[in-house]
Amino acid sequence: MALQILNAPGTETAQTTERIRAAIVEALPGADVAVQSGSGGHYEVRVRSEAFAGKTRVAQHQLVYAAITFLMTGNAPPVHAIDRLDCDTP
Repeated sequence: MALQILNAPGTETAQTTERIRAAIVEALPGADVAVQSGSGGHYEVRVRSEAFAGKTRVAQHQLVYAAITFLMTGNAPPVHAIDRLDCDTP
């Protein structure tokens, strides 16, 4: 049995970071999105979007999580947790 290191730093982490960013931009067109990777599938995300105007913090977070749920579900998902999520309007 070979040892498999999940979410080791490198190309896969960079690809996952870009997948998170792209999924959020697709769901929230025009959004400014910054994603920073941590260790073990943990990420920090900052999103600035007009779509957040007038919405509660919970509703803002729900919009972001709805965009990236597919990266957090299933067998061995690439995203284990979002450690920090900042949402604001321009």
